[in-house]
Amino acid sequence: MNFEYAIALTGSIATGKSTVASLLGLNGMRVIDADAISHQILEENQRWVIDNFGDKYIRSLHVDRPALGRLIFQDEVAKKKLEDFLHPLIRTEIKKRADKQDGFKFPYLIDIPLFFEKQGYEIKDSVVVYTPPEIQLKRFMKRDGFTKEQSLRRINSQIPIDEKKKRATWVIDNSIDLPHLQSEVEQFVANIKKRYR
Repeated sequence: MNFEYAIALTGSIATGKSTVASLLGLNGMRVIDADAISHQILEENQRWVIDNFGDKYIRSLHVDRPALGRLIFQDEVAKKKLEDFLHPLIRTEIKKRADKQDGFKFPYLIDIPLFFEKQGYEIKDSVVVYTPPEIQLKRFMKRDGFTKEQSLRRINSQIPIDEKKKRATWVIDNSIDLPHLQSEVEQFVANIKKRYR
C-alpha cells in the first residue's frame, strides 16, 4: 500500500511549517520535503522554464523563484502551466522516497504545503501547523515585505488555516514563541511513538 506509514505535514503560508519540519527532524522523525523536491526539479529543468516563461526567470545560473512566484500569483494560465509540469514530477519523486520509508514500518512525514487543496495523495493522517490568521498575516508581511493586500491575496489563495485545523488528525500550535513550539513538536513526536510501539 502506498504511503502506509505517511503523515502529511501541512499548514499555510507563514504558519511555521518549515520550522516545524526542522524540529521534527531534530526529534528523530524522517521528513520528505515536497518544496525541496520542487526546487530541485525546477533547477534541473531550467531550459523548460526559459522555453515557457523566458530567460528573465533565470538569474546567476539559477531559477529566480521569487520572480516566478510573482508571475504565477498574477497569471492563472502561467500558474496552471507550471503546476501541470511540476506536480506529476514531484509526486513521482515523493512516491519513490515514501516507498523506501514505508519499508521501515514506522511513521514518517511528508511536508506537503497544498495537501488539502490538491488532494493528490492518499494519506490518511495529517498534522497541521496552526497560527491564528491575524498572526499569520503579520508574520507573512514581516517575512516577505509584501503589502497587506499582496499578503492577503496569497494567503486567500489557500484553504483558510482554521478549516485546515478542523480537517487535521493532529495540530501543532505555533501561536506563541519558539520554546512553546518546541514543546508542541515534542508532544506530537511522543504521541506518534506511543501509538506505534
